[in-house]
Amino acid sequence: MSIKTIVSVVVASFIAISGFATSAQAADISGWQKEVSKKIAKKQTYPRAALRKELEGKVQVEINVDREGNIVAHSIKASSGHDVLDREIPKLMKRVSPLPTPPADASDAQLTMVVPLAWALQ
Repeated sequence: MSIKTIVSVVVASFIAISGFATSAQAADISGWQKEVSKKIAKKQTYPRAALRKELEGKVQVEINVDREGNIVAHSIKASSGHDVLDREIPKLMKRVSPLPTPPADASDAQLTMVVPLAWALQ
């Protein structure tokens, strides 16, 4: 049986994005978010064990990024309900670090983001 896989990354959503001084700063943060999402999407893979068992799931991962784009910490905020998918998160974080460098005017709070990830079969 052939299974076509679709792995999707939903655009990263920041926990604290209020308090921008200008719309230009908001645009910088939004552009950075898109770059981060693209890099994660490019590096995200479907675990073989999950493919064999035809498991799907969604995970929400909180990521803390330093000023150079390095992932300094991450934690699963909402589990997929499947250990095999949840165990993929630390591996993915190693593959994507460092992320694109955050804009210089990003506040420390904006360096913490929640990234929703999904694994879906089609």
